[in-house]
Amino acid sequence: MKGIITSYRRGRGTQTGNQMIILPENPEKSAELIGKKVIYKTKTKEIKGEITALHGNKGAVRARFETGMPGQSLLREVIIE
Repeated sequence: MKGIITSYRRGRGTQTGNQMIILPENPEKSAELIGKKVIYKTKTKEIKGEITALHGNKGAVRARFETGMPGQSLLREVIIE
């Protein structure tokens, strides 16, 4: 399954660099995705993470990655395994 990174996990005055909000291509099944692995691929490397929780009422999920994510990753595709 694939998903799109929509934004960083953030609050009013903070932004968490290694946690992202992802919208899966099938939002109805997002509750089943908790605990699954997520991979963001670039030409040179892969950044791996894990889905940790649901986010909001529209089927988005939160994912925690092993390192901070670059700003170029916003609105890009990830692979959910």
